[in-house]
Amino acid sequence: MDDLADRAELVLSELLANALQHADAPPDGEVETRYERLPKGIRIEVHDADDAKPRVQPLSTEAESGRGLALVHALTGGEWGVGPREGVGKRVWAVVTLDDPAWKATA
Repeated sequence: MDDLADRAELVLSELLANALQHADAPPDGEVETRYERLPKGIRIEVHDADDAKPRVQPLSTEAESGRGLALVHALTGGEWGVGPREGVGKRVWAVVTLDDPAWKATA
């Protein structure tokens, strides 16, 4: 799993940053992370209490933010998504694998 660490940490930090900055959750709403080890990688989930789904923003050289999900998409080969969570809110998930062809092409 050492080969995944840098990408997994970056994906986690982007998903957490989105949940903390953009989720319009109640003050007592929590952000939760979950991880699942897979045969060739890891599934990362970030849960928050906001129902609004994140969207990939158009990239702009002038924008100071808005690149997080595009980066997650690139680091996971597009294997990420949004789904409901138990209770209120959503879960945003991403899978980082050892054999991601998109990553190998840029590494």
